[in-house]
Amino acid sequence: MRLIVASELDNLPETALHSKFYRVQQELAFTEPATTERANALASLENINRAIITRRVKGPGF
Repeated sequence: MRLIVASELDNLPETALHSKFYRVQQELAFTEPATTERANALASLENINRAIITRRVKGPGF
């Protein structure tokens, strides 16, 4: 799995972020411990989670 960076997530709506988070979680389940693929999945989940939190803190764009 490739790393999903924060800049890729900037313009996505929260629903798309949740979908992406779920998909990466599913892929994580099939990774082997101590592999680059697993590290990328974990880092991607962290980036997606931060993007979701950022959207919630900002609230709707009035």
